[in-house]
Amino acid sequence: MTDWERLDSMEDQEIDFSDCPEITPAMLKTAIIRRGSQSSSKKQALTLYLDEDIIAWYKSNEESHQSEINSLLKEYLKKTSS
Repeated sequence: MTDWERLDSMEDQEIDFSDCPEITPAMLKTAIIRRGSQSSSKKQALTLYLDEDIIAWYKSNEESHQSEINSLLKEYLKKTSS
């Protein structure tokens, strides 16, 4: 349960960003800005629990690891549906 009243009353300096990665100039250099673009497919957010080694591998080998995992699952569906 989120305590929205407490969050609304917080000052910016009270927010703990210690677990947020720092945005580096290299990250900004390769950033893609999308304004009002529509995705070709409807996606939903999902919490998915995966083994740590799987997550580490994808994060180290793929810049867009979530999109890569999505593509992999789509391919799996195509192969198992036929």
